[in-house]
Amino acid sequence: RRPLRYQSLAALVEDSQWPFLFLVSDFSYGADDYDAEGNEEQKGPPEGSETMPYIDESPTMSPQLSARSQGSGGDSVSPTPPEGLAPGVEAGKGLEMRKLVLSGFLASEEIYINQLEALLLPMKPLKATATTSQPVLTIQQIETIFYKIQDIYEIHKEFYDNLCPKVQQWDSQVTMGHLFQKLASQLGVYKAFVDNYKVALETAEKCSQSNNQFQKISEELKVKGPKDSKDSHTSVTMEALLYKPIDRVTRSTLVLHDLLKHTPVDHPDYPLLQDALRISQNFLSSINEDIDPRRTAVTTPKGETRQLVKDGFLVEVSEGSRKLRHVFLFTDVLLCAKLKKTSAGKHQQYDCKWYIPLADLVFPSPEESEASPHVHPFPDHELEDMKMKISALKSEIQKEKANKGQSRAIERLKKKMFENEFLLLLNSPTIPFRIHNRNGKSYLFLLSSDYERSEWREAIQKLQKKDLQAFVLSSVELQVLTGSCFKLRTVHNIPVTSNKDDDESPGLYGFLHVIVHSAKGFKQSAHLYCTLEVDSFGYFVSKAKTRVFRDTTEPKWDEEFEIELEGSQSLRILCYEKCYDKTKVNKDNNEIVDKIMGKGQIQLDPQTVETKNWHTDVIEMNGIKVEFSMKFTSRDMSLKRTPSKKQTGVFGVKISVVTKRERSKVPYIVRQCVEEVEKRGIEEVGIYRISGVATDIQALKAVFDANNKDILLMLSDMDINAIAGTLKLYFRELPEPLLTDRLFPAFMEGIALSDPAAKENCMMHLLRSLPDPNLITFLFLLEHLKR
Repeated sequence: RRPLRYQSLAALVEDSQWPFLFLVSDFSYGADDYDAEGNEEQKGPPEGSETMPYIDESPTMSPQLSARSQGSGGDSVSPTPPEGLAPGVEAGKGLEMRKLVLSGFLASEEIYINQLEALLLPMKPLKATATTSQPVLTIQQIETIFYKIQDIYEIHKEFYDNLCPKVQQWDSQVTMGHLFQKLASQLGVYKAFVDNYKVALETAEKCSQSNNQFQKISEELKVKGPKDSKDSHTSVTMEALLYKPIDRVTRSTLVLHDLLKHTPVDHPDYPLLQDALRISQNFLSSINEDIDPRRTAVTTPKGETRQLVKDGFLVEVSEGSRKLRHVFLFTDVLLCAKLKKTSAGKHQQYDCKWYIPLADLVFPSPEESEASPHVHPFPDHELEDMKMKISALKSEIQKEKANKGQSRAIERLKKKMFENEFLLLLNSPTIPFRIHNRNGKSYLFLLSSDYERSEWREAIQKLQKKDLQAFVLSSVELQVLTGSCFKLRTVHNIPVTSNKDDDESPGLYGFLHVIVHSAKGFKQSAHLYCTLEVDSFGYFVSKAKTRVFRDTTEPKWDEEFEIELEGSQSLRILCYEKCYDKTKVNKDNNEIVDKIMGKGQIQLDPQTVETKNWHTDVIEMNGIKVEFSMKFTSRDMSLKRTPSKKQTGVFGVKISVVTKRERSKVPYIVRQCVEEVEKRGIEEVGIYRISGVATDIQALKAVFDANNKDILLMLSDMDINAIAGTLKLYFRELPEPLLTDRLFPAFMEGIALSDPAAKENCMMHLLRSLPDPNLITFLFLLEHLKR
């Protein structure tokens, strides 16, 4: 087996060779039964195993994480984590996490010291030439550019030299709180550096422009690589290195948060780390006040008699960027505004970005929309990362509340959660809502729900039926109207869960099973289908879609869906007429041009849905009645894994049993589903989010369990969301999670770490501890999700 090539998860994911690792001819997986191509030598199946009708084409194990070897010296990692991660020993687990946090921080500290060394390297020769007849820089210029760098270097070198042996000779009695306390007490040096930073940059830039020799020096400073790095040096500009102390000043605060989280309260380090954190936070607060002055608001008169009909927060695409706007629909004008930043205690007010009199507002035709620039959706994996962070923060808040933690700690977590929820709210919408001023500019909003888009369109069109006149607002009139928005608004907070009061319902978490039976009340035959939306993380998203029932007034779908709920409180059903006229179809992938025939919404009452039985209901919408049934499974119940009684199948069977039986490294079901998704589902909006039809998923499950010879044919004919749903179901029905019951809690603690270096170190350590089938399947999925 080969030694570990990459020390970080980022390197593993970003390495340009990664897609071709499966073809590396000289790499041998750690089992002797496999040749370099990943095919098994012909040894015949073990007794009692069934012969599979396919050749294993699963990837060889990534060399980045293959190091469970004896030959890698002190860096080798055993498949079982050290004693600190043993189940049932909470104090030991916390101390082991402390070691992982410190190891990651120590690695980043080494890099930082090397960067400071590289910055100091040209200082001595520059000083030597300053007193000659041909100086490169004057003494004053040198002192300005390199101000306090030597002091910062000495502080961190001493800190590193003292901390390193403690981490290397780790045991439960190790104390290092005094080192962090001393480091925090020396932050005053950074204050001086920050105050001088702007002048240092300006001086360096001027000197580069006037002196070619200094320009050459400043453009290519050599930074020494870490001890275990294959790169001995990297070239970095002086400007980039001068920014490193600014960037570094927050790192120790993040690490202190992580260390305190995993240090027992009765440990001698705890009060010292608390003191270090207090000093660091006070220092950062003083720095932020100096470098981030806030604008003050100007109070404006209120008045104006226009009636506010509707308002809400929408994401506008302005100059290629997403901006959160508060949109106000008055009886004769649509106004788009943003909330101004104000000093604490000052009156809040809005700043008008633009307005359109409703007499001048038109909705672009499909042809005009086609000519509009296409908006690329935000990558799904980044949205999922945000959701994971939000879920982890929610858990931390609940733990703090249960332990009657400090209100300041809870507020800090809530602030962090709000920031992540805000980013999710800003970047997740994909459904375009275009409006046009017949006298000028067009505007584009992105919404997450077609229900919401139709509500805005209908409200505007209803007002436009009145006798409206075009007009232009004077600056005073616009100021008065904008000033009234704060008083008249009906939506006060950004729609994120962190804005909810503690006594508000947290919503439902788990799975909602919905059967859409039929619909009645259509006046003429049409091609009809339904979509289902639920609120998730504070906003609505489309979760499922029935098949199109053609040329009927009474469609009978009888289709079942499984919808994941994440703090959900409402279910929406929208009924559409399918448009097959190609001249009317908009090529924008995200825009639905089919006609909405009706829409309705019901509250998900926990007392009603939290029963084990199906609950049948009818929702009325615009004269149309849709019959549906639903039942709810809580998250706790859905996570209870039941091993399959039929060990010859794949669902509910241990992944190690399946791979051994198949003589493969990644289960056949995983490879085939992934292959089909990559063949025709990569461009599908909402892949892995929109639910497939439950009956299709169950049919695929039965075929894979029976190892039917028609699997490939069935996959090629099946709806892509059903295939994605089958893959999700396979992982959900594993007897234990892919990351294993033993390591899962440690993974959750690792992902919650604030310090990036500590997080990488912890995650890499845990990944190496996974059993081989779990690890290889995880890496296979990781590459798939990247694509």
